[in-house]
Amino acid sequence: MKYRDGIFATVAIALTSFALAGVVYTDAYSQTAKAEVSGVRALTEVATGDALACADTSLMSADATRTVQQ
Repeated sequence: MKYRDGIFATVAIALTSFALAGVVYTDAYSQTAKAEVSGVRALTEVATGDALACADTSLMSADATRTVQQ
């Protein structure tokens, strides 16, 4: 019984590690991380009261991003 639990735990850790590695190396993970950073930045701006002052800046940064990507 003790050995069987150890084997199941080892297999579960191996499968979880493999699944996590698969997720990290996809574009979905990268896009989600970027979206999370944008959301945290927007939340911080609203909480500090800088949201109105930074509204034009975020539009300019989006245009700059498009220019860099081209």
